Amino acid sequence: MSDRPATLGALRASGFPDRTVKQELKENLLAKLGTGETLFPGLVGFDDSVLPALERGILAGHDLILLGERGQAKTRLVRALVQLLDELTPAIEGTETNDHPYRPISSHGRALVDERGDETPLAWIHRDDRYAEKLATPDASVGDLIGDVDPIKVAEGRYLGDEGTIHYGLIPRTNRGIVAINELPDLPERIQVSLFNTLEERDVQIRGYRIRLPLDMLFVATANPDDYTHRGRIVSPLKDRFGTQIRTHYPETLREEITIMDQEAATIDASVPLRVPVFMKEVLAALTAELRRSSHVNHRSGISARYSIGNLETLQAAAMRRAARAGEPEAVPRVIDLPAVLASSEGRVEFDTFEEGREPEILLRAMRVAELEVFRRRLSGFDFAPLLSRFDDGISIETGELTPASDVLGAIGNLPGLATLLERLGIEEESPGAAASALEFALEGLYLSRRLNKDGGDRAATYSGPAAG
Repeated sequence: MSDRPATLGALRASGFPDRTVKQELKENLLAKLGTGETLFPGLVGFDDSVLPALERGILAGHDLILLGERGQAKTRLVRALVQLLDELTPAIEGTETNDHPYRPISSHGRALVDERGDETPLAWIHRDDRYAEKLATPDASVGDLIGDVDPIKVAEGRYLGDEGTIHYGLIPRTNRGIVAINELPDLPERIQVSLFNTLEERDVQIRGYRIRLPLDMLFVATANPDDYTHRGRIVSPLKDRFGTQIRTHYPETLREEITIMDQEAATIDASVPLRVPVFMKEVLAALTAELRRSSHVNHRSGISARYSIGNLETLQAAAMRRAARAGEPEAVPRVIDLPAVLASSEGRVEFDTFEEGREPEILLRAMRVAELEVFRRRLSGFDFAPLLSRFDDGISIETGELTPASDVLGAIGNLPGLATLLERLGIEEESPGAAASALEFALEGLYLSRRLNKDGGDRAATYSGPAAG
């Protein structure tokens, strides 16, 4: 900071460019595109769909509105735009509206430049401080967003028409930055109307008289599609003021869903090593995909990526609980843990109203479809004859949410082809926990393929041969 100009005169002498926020974003975006730099690290599945539309909107100098169901990373995408701002930018020191040194907009900023000239002091603002976000709520007011008359300043003797009596709201205070409003339709229509001038003419109106504030900013809003909620809508004249509309979407492949799960799931400090086999993650991702396709689920609400993330965290917790209770040296999730996942996340799925009372049944059916999908993809053509022959001999295998891996493996004994099974399921490093997880998944797939029987409930199950059923 010490080597940056501290006064207006020094800033001019340094050749600092006079750019608007949108010009700044455009130039920085073009520079990153030219170098091939990853623009928005951590955003998965948007490279060929959402990001090109976003880039075009920024290059066009438009205000933006992002439309999509819940859990589609709209807010994360908006916050990532901050990285396109300069790391530091100068403003006239002491101005509430972060006045540009070359173009002050507030009465205080103009007066300071008139009085001090080239000696006008500057402050350097970090890009993180040039971003403001407001969640639209029914109790939001014009004063919160635009500003209002400050009665204390009036009581000090200033005239009501004096600009100095104004306490500026969120938007003017983020001048020369990015303003984001989440869930815009939830903002009362009368409040939306107050944004007309801000978005088009870039000025503000407070308490019936007009204050000319040529605001410089990028305005971004997020919203669910219009048919998602009956709580509100975006009034047409306001919607017309957004130059670019961007539609977000859920992950389009299981790989993308798993990448998001791995990236976002909370890190768990466990007393023993925790390992989640890839096929178990695939089951969770396939479950989410199945629910997004299900005719029983309210598609206007959607199934958030947070559903997959939370399910992975619950699956890990179930494995850790078993490892702690059974004294296992490694925590590895198994199929028997999946009912607990369904139970803990049922409230995150919005069903159609006529499905009331059938929610657990619908979720269980979706889980079985997901398990069978992964089973067929991973183990199609696999030789299960050695495993099935054990059941022809009359054995049964019992498992439960607290059953140690050693008990599951001990019930089947030395199984030819186990190493190949682990390889087909993507397990590179063999361990008792991983082997038990793979074996239990194979048994469940055989049951769903109607080649084995299964008895039991959510907490315990017994697999047996067809003759025993």
